This record gives sequence, structure tokens and C-alpha cells, in this order.
Amino acid sequence: MFSLTANTLKLISPFTHNNLFVPNSPPFSSFKPILKPISAAIIPPSSSQQQQLYQPFRPPPSPVPPQFRNLDTAARLNVLANRLGLWFEYAPLIPSLYQEGFSPPSIEESTGISGVEQNRLVVAAQVRDSLVQSNADPEVLAFFDTGGAELLYEIRLLSAAQRAEAARYAVENKLDAQGAQELARAMKDFPRRRGDIVWDKFNYALPGDCLSFMYFRQSREHKNPSEERTAALQLALQVAVSDNARHVIERELEGDEEGKEDKEGETKGVRVPVVRLKIGEVKEASSVVVLPVCRAEEKENEIYEAPWECRSEGEFGVVVAEKGWKRWVVLPGWEPLFGIANGGVVVSFADARALPWKVNRWYKEEAILVVADRGRKEVAVDDGFYLVPIDGELKVERGSALKERGVEESLGTVVLVVRPPKEQTDDQLSDEDWE
Repeated sequence: MFSLTANTLKLISPFTHNNLFVPNSPPFSSFKPILKPISAAIIPPSSSQQQQLYQPFRPPPSPVPPQFRNLDTAARLNVLANRLGLWFEYAPLIPSLYQEGFSPPSIEESTGISGVEQNRLVVAAQVRDSLVQSNADPEVLAFFDTGGAELLYEIRLLSAAQRAEAARYAVENKLDAQGAQELARAMKDFPRRRGDIVWDKFNYALPGDCLSFMYFRQSREHKNPSEERTAALQLALQVAVSDNARHVIERELEGDEEGKEDKEGETKGVRVPVVRLKIGEVKEASSVVVLPVCRAEEKENEIYEAPWECRSEGEFGVVVAEKGWKRWVVLPGWEPLFGIANGGVVVSFADARALPWKVNRWYKEEAILVVADRGRKEVAVDDGFYLVPIDGELKVERGSALKERGVEESLGTVVLVVRPPKEQTDDQLSDEDWE
């Protein structure tokens, strides 16, 4: 007898709640897994991943010398208070105390080292380290073993190579802190003076020449001849190293001596400085002069109306003029400007060709400022330059040319010509460029 056993078919979804294929489900052809089986194989890292393997943290080396690293706070304060060791060895203890919460006043109270001296010691020690790294002369380094922190502090703004040369020069010439400061300032400023008169005659690689050029520039801010100018030139000659620099300075000194030998009855020529204002020079000047400005196109009317007296008063140096005026200019306190008591005025020319240049060069097509002293109107010197109205226009003329035309009085004697600042100054004028 044939019997048929019927099993109840139970349909089970081939997918569970987490979307995984159930292996015991009936092999329905319409149900296919949508995910690939998970493989446990490890994928080898790429070369770039191998280079970025984890490295344990290693703190930077301590700047504190080894003999002081294991000292506690009290011991470090004791080292500073009693100067136990060389100055550049215990100087790093100061910033380590800062990290522990000490302030300059609290360190001063515990050690007797003022805040100013703390800063000087820390910076000087860093400068000395840079000298060691740049393989400076061992004899120079030995000089700073027992002192000289004030010298190293002053040359902190120089490059590593400049520091080595400046330190050597300071040691050989026995400079004090002020002398080192002047040396560093001269070396830092020398490249910025490219294009100045005879700049190329001084050697930038020689600290003495850099210092000499600074004194040479200062000499040109004084009248010629004058004791101040001669003293500055003699100082420049004393520190000059290269032959070219010495030759230039000696030639200037010879010219000053010739001027001193002139007889009192003779009329000497008047040198009118032509300077180009440096970018930021007014901001860095220790003293300034404020003068009223007139426009050349306004003819002589504005010159007559411009205020004569402008002074500073009070503790804040408030500038006070005798009357109101619309246009003013602030210039560095150059010596020719301080020679003007009252009556100084500035005339702005849109085109420098209004001046009697000897040659017609491209750089004359620029705006200039002419500073004149209205207190000296007499046309007295043949080689002097004067501000005069000619054919309804303001011009600058030489005294000899005015005398030939019978002109005896001007609007004022020209004492200075200022050219506008520019990035590159390789077109400086000399006295021979005047007609």
C-alpha cells in the first residue's frame, strides 16, 4: 500500500534583521545574497603607511646644563643667587623657573637678579650658543666665559655670520655696551643704504667699514665746514678698514681743511644737500621738524601768507603755529633744518626739472620738496641757491645768475632739497650735478 507523507512547508525569509544570508534557508533561486562573505585576511600596509608607524613621544632635550638638571627649585634659586658657575651655564635656569610659575619680580626677590639683567643673561646665552654652532673663533668665545653678556645682548638682531664678526670686532677693539650697540646698528642698517653717496666704497663684510659708513653719513648732516662734521669724519677714518673707505674719508677731510683756510673776507660757496627720504625714516628719527608747505603753482602768494613761527610747547611737545595752515610736512631733524630759527617754508614742486640741474636725467621727473629760509632773502653768495619768482613761476636759481640780472633779494635761501622715498635708491645726486 502506497502512502504519502506530507510535510508542512515553512517559509523562512532568507534575510534576517541584520541583512545576513541564512545558510539553512531553502535554496530559492530568486533569493541571492547581496553582501560578499567577510574575509579575515590581513591586508599588508602600503609603503607610505609603513613610514608613519607610531613613534613614542620623546621630549626635546632640556636647555638646562646637565649639572643643574637634577636640582630642585630651591637649589636652582641658590645657584642663581650665588652665581655658582659660569654665567652662560646658569642663565638657562631663569626660563626654567618661568615655566614653574615664577615671574621676573619673584626671581629678583629670591636671587637679586633684576628683570632687565634676567632678560640680558638669557638672550646673551642664546647668542653665545649661536656663536658656538657657527664655529666662531675659540679665543673670542673664551673672552665671554667670564663676562661680556652685555656685548652679546646688543648684537642679538644680527645674523649668525654677522654675530661672529661683530663679536670678534668688539673683543679686539674693547668695545663697551654702547659701542657694541652702535656697531650692531651700523651693520644692520648698511644694506638698507644701498645707493647712498659712496656707499659702494665701504666693504659690507668688514664691521669696521659698516661703522665707518654710519659716521660718514652722520658727518653729512652737519654744515661744511664745521667742527661737528670734522669730528664725525675723523671718527669714521679711525674705524675704517678698507683702503677705498679711507680714501673717501680722507678726501672729505681735505675738503673741510680747505674750507677752514678761507679768509674771513671771502665769500664761501653754500652746499645745498639733496637727500632722498628713506621709508620709515621719520618714524625712526629721534627728533623731527614740522614746516608749512606751499605749492609752486600758487606762485609767491602762499609763501608770503605761510606762518613764520611753528614751535612745540608743553610736556607733550604740542605743535603750535602762529596761525592756521592747511598743508604741513614732518621731516627728520637734519642739521640744516635746525639752522632755521623762524621763517622756514617748504615749496612742493611737481617736477624736479624746475631746479637748475646740470644734466637732464630721467630721475629729475619726480616731485621734490625745497626747504627755504625766508629769514635770509639777500642774494649774497654766488654759489648759493635762492627761491625766486621768474615769469610768474617759482624757480630755484644760483646766486651768480641772479646777480647778473640785478636781482638782490629773493623769497628765501634754499637750505635743503628732499626727494620722495622709494624702494631702490641707486640714483643719488652729488654736488657736481648742480649747474
